[in-house]
Amino acid sequence: MSHWFFKYKIYHLFFWLVYHFGWWSLSTGSPMLALDNILFSPYSTKFLFYVFFQAFGVYLTLYYFMPKYLGKAQYTKFLIAVSLTIVGTAALIITGYYLTAYWSGVSFESLFGDVGFTKLLLTNSLPSTVASMTLALSIKLAKNWISAQKQQQLLEKEKAETELKFLKSQFNPHFLFNTINSIFVLIHKNPGMASDSLATFSDLLRYQLYECNEPKIPLHREMEYLSNFIELGRLRLDREVAVTVHIGDMGNADFEIAPFILMPFLENAFKHVSQLKGHKNWLRIDMKPTAIGFEMNIANSSLPMTNERVLDGPENSGIGLPNVQRRLDLLYPGLHDLKVSQEDGQYRVSLRLQLSSPAETAFEHQALAPVIQPLKTWN
Repeated sequence: MSHWFFKYKIYHLFFWLVYHFGWWSLSTGSPMLALDNILFSPYSTKFLFYVFFQAFGVYLTLYYFMPKYLGKAQYTKFLIAVSLTIVGTAALIITGYYLTAYWSGVSFESLFGDVGFTKLLLTNSLPSTVASMTLALSIKLAKNWISAQKQQQLLEKEKAETELKFLKSQFNPHFLFNTINSIFVLIHKNPGMASDSLATFSDLLRYQLYECNEPKIPLHREMEYLSNFIELGRLRLDREVAVTVHIGDMGNADFEIAPFILMPFLENAFKHVSQLKGHKNWLRIDMKPTAIGFEMNIANSSLPMTNERVLDGPENSGIGLPNVQRRLDLLYPGLHDLKVSQEDGQYRVSLRLQLSSPAETAFEHQALAPVIQPLKTWN
């Protein structure tokens, strides 16, 4: 019974009863007098005509004309249909006045005065029907707009998540290819160094496969991962390169960060740092937490011939930095400041991120939860 009651929106009748009772109370100046007229006088018939016929006109418009015409952008047909519905509903309500007089056995003039059909239509039922229709359309259009906005948010969220998954899937093979290739070269040059590199690489893979499957992870865990990567990078570099690394104390930094968002900058620096004999080759890395997040500065010596394409790398591996720049735009819109410069044989990257704490991240996920519920445009 309750399923049928809600399925066909019978409960809406209570809204219309209260709505018209409110108007009648305003017109009589007394809710008690209005209630007495509705329940214990001949006017109850007229009242029911207002309730049922206006409700019928409203739902005919909302559930038939809106999907049929307004939903298909046929605005002229919709306006004509609504106008005819309003006039027809108002005319049907007037019959309630005459039936009230007929069923009560009292003359029409005694109940309503010396007024005709046209005057009752223009001064009573038509304005009331217009008001009811306007209210219903306003509520429905506002509800549809809110639903459309939520649907748009859902689509944008799903699009961003899909794009992030695609970007991450690009990144993983890119990282694996470069690292395995470097270890392969070391096997022939220095087997001991290759063994150390393989052990460090194993720790990196363990982190990548088992410890960073969440959208955001603790900042200190990401720093541990980057430290391992830097150690692996040191082993791959020629002794002619002076590497200076400073990593700030992450012990009190209660922040979370998207995994792998920083690594491509380090990978790019290790990959493109100059390694010429007799040339001043250097790489400086500075990473530290700030009051609102994290700051990273990387600088390395580079060759003039690589400056023009250092952002993309060689032709077969132009994935890293364009990938991470796109991820920053998606994950930290308005919350990051990235500066890249190339001049005088130097390549510099400066990144500042505004991060959130675990509690703030949980609140963001909770706030987005209602958005992912199924939505219907025409309820």
